[in-house]
Amino acid sequence: MKSLIMFRGLPGSGKSTLAKVLSEGKYPVFSVDDYFTNPKTGEYKFEFSENHLAYKHCEERTKNEMQTGTEKIFLDNCFTLDWEMEPYFKMAAEFNYTVFVATVENRHGSGNIHNVSNEQLKKMAEKYRVNLLGNK
Repeated sequence: MKSLIMFRGLPGSGKSTLAKVLSEGKYPVFSVDDYFTNPKTGEYKFEFSENHLAYKHCEERTKNEMQTGTEKIFLDNCFTLDWEMEPYFKMAAEFNYTVFVATVENRHGSGNIHNVSNEQLKKMAEKYRVNLLGNK
């Protein structure tokens, strides 16, 4: 079974760490953050004006892996709004992937590495919706 495993949650919740642990270094892990991270230095520099490009970059990388039939693909993005997940649901249907969506909570009390303010985190949390019943 080919699987797309999507981790969602607020910055600092541990999405990236969990995806890396579960991928065991064998399967790809993609994130919108990858676009803003220098692959040589690991330095993260967010540019809001390029956010739409980062979303497309993540989608393209995911689609490329699906086209090759990669068994498991992990995504770790905030996915606070449904529209952020929709392209992945469509790709999964097109390439016959089973989708798993898991919310990661910050129960460990860690801060986020992107310096997102508490005010911004609260705004993100207010928009965050879960779909426990599978209804649209």
